[in-house]
Amino acid sequence: LGYDSDDHLALGEVGKVGVAVDTLADMEILFDGISIGQIKQSMTINATASIILAMYIAIAEKQGINKSDIEVFLQNDILKEYIGRGAYIFPVKPSLRLVTDVIEYCAKNMPKSSPQRICGYHIRESGANAIQEVGFALANAITYIKSAIERGLCVDDFAPGLLIFLSGDSEFFEEAAKFRATRKMWAQIMKERFGAKNPKSMQIRFFGYSSGSTLTAQQPLNNIVRVSLEALSMILGGGQMIFLSSYDEAKAIPSEESIRIALRTQQIIAHETGIADTVDPLAGSYYVEYLTHQIEKGAQEYIDRIEKMGGSVVAIEKGYIQEEISREAYKKQKEVEEKKRVIVGLNDYKIEDKEKREIMKVNPEVQKKQIERLHKVKRERDNKKVEQVLKKVREVAKNNENIVPTMIEAVKAYASIGEICGVLREVFGRYEGKHIF
Repeated sequence: LGYDSDDHLALGEVGKVGVAVDTLADMEILFDGISIGQIKQSMTINATASIILAMYIAIAEKQGINKSDIEVFLQNDILKEYIGRGAYIFPVKPSLRLVTDVIEYCAKNMPKSSPQRICGYHIRESGANAIQEVGFALANAITYIKSAIERGLCVDDFAPGLLIFLSGDSEFFEEAAKFRATRKMWAQIMKERFGAKNPKSMQIRFFGYSSGSTLTAQQPLNNIVRVSLEALSMILGGGQMIFLSSYDEAKAIPSEESIRIALRTQQIIAHETGIADTVDPLAGSYYVEYLTHQIEKGAQEYIDRIEKMGGSVVAIEKGYIQEEISREAYKKQKEVEEKKRVIVGLNDYKIEDKEKREIMKVNPEVQKKQIERLHKVKRERDNKKVEQVLKKVREVAKNNENIVPTMIEAVKAYASIGEICGVLREVFGRYEGKHIF
C-alpha cells in the first residue's frame, strides 16, 4: 500500500483487489464520460484517503464542478487498520492527523460529502465478537471526533456526515440487536459527551455488509443462504445501506453470476417481503431487547477501559485491542476445529464437491499495461513541477497545516501515489505491526 504499480513490492498485486490508481491520469480514465456532479461516489480508502480525495476534487474541477457540490463517501478510518485489516502505512499519530485533515477539509469545503465511515466490519472480520465490534468502533469514533474538535470544529459541523460500517454476521438475533445498540449508544455519545445540538448528528446512518468470513469455499452455493439471512438481520436491526457478499468470494474476486445473485437477493428482500415497511420491527421482543442491552453494556465497558488508557491511539500502541481480538479469534477457531461451532459443509455435513466453477483471475497483462501507462505519464509530465510540489508536501507534513490543499496541487502535477507516500514516509516513518499472539 502506498507504492506505485512499477514498484517491486507491487509485483503480482496490481488489479487483484480493485482498479490500480497511480496518478491522476488513471482517475481521468475511470471517470471519462461520467459527470461527478450527477453521482454519489463511495471510496473504500484509508491510508491514502487524502490523496484519492485530492484526485477526485481535481477531476471535478476539470469537469467544471465546484467541490461544494461533490457527493463522495470516504472510508477514511485508519485506526481500524492497526487492529483489523492491516492496510496501514504510517505510525498511528500522524495517520490520525491525516484523517483529521480530511474531516476538517470536507467540513469546511464539501458539505454534501461524508468524510468518514467508522468501521466495525473489519474488526469483526478479524475475529472480534459483536460486543468488541461495537466497543472498539465507537472508541475509535470518539478519538476521531475529539481530534476534529481540537482542530476548532464544532461537532455539528461534521457529525451529520459520518457513517458507521458494521458487519452482518451469522448470529441472527445478536446481529439485529447489535445495530439497535449501536444506534442508541451513538445518540448518547453525541448528545451527552459532545453536546451535539443538530438531530442529524445523533441520527447515525448505517452501512452494513454481510460477513465475508462466514463464507465457505466448500459447497459455495450454501453461501447464498448465509448471505440472505445476514441481510435480514441487518435490515431488521435498522441498517439503511446494505451490501451483500457474493457466494464465491471465499475463493476469489466474485464472478458476474455471483454478483448478480447477491444483487437479486437484495432486490427480492426489498420488493417482495415487506420487511422494510416498518421501523424497528423487533422492538419489544424480550430476547432482542435483552441482547441489545447486553451488547450496549459490554461495548460501553470496552469504551471505558480504552478511555482510562488514554484513548484508542494509546490502546493500539500498547497492543491491547489487538490482543483482545486475537484471543477471541483463537477461541472461535478452536470451536470450529472441535466442532463445538458447526459450519455446514466445512466441519459437518460435508460432501465431495467436484463441480468446477468460474473463478476470477487477473490477466498478467493488466500489470504490464498499467506500468506502461505510469511510465508514459512520468515521461510527459513537468517533472520539475513535480519535484517542487513534492517538496511542498514534505514541508506541510512537518507542520500543522491541513495537507489536503497541497495534495490537490501534487496530484494536479501528476505526482504519483508512490511518490507522495514516499515523501510522507520520510517525514512520518513507517508503522511496524505488533506480533500479538
